[in-house]
Amino acid sequence: MSLDPGFLFLSIIISGIGLALFAFGKREQRWPFLVAGVLCFVYPYFVETVTQMLVVGAVIGIVLWWLWREGY
Repeated sequence: MSLDPGFLFLSIIISGIGLALFAFGKREQRWPFLVAGVLCFVYPYFVETVTQMLVVGAVIGIVLWWLWREGY
């Protein structure tokens, strides 16, 4: 994990989005949102650059969108 200010700021924003997804998934009992929220909490600890963080976040978002469109 880097101490770059941009990296830390982006990490906080992504974790906040994860918190919102987790809370929504728990309240509505929708497992894709719950899992996406937990993934958004965890993955910033395992990436090393801002680019990796953006790519992984985009993949999580696209998969969540696809699952939502499929009716999960």
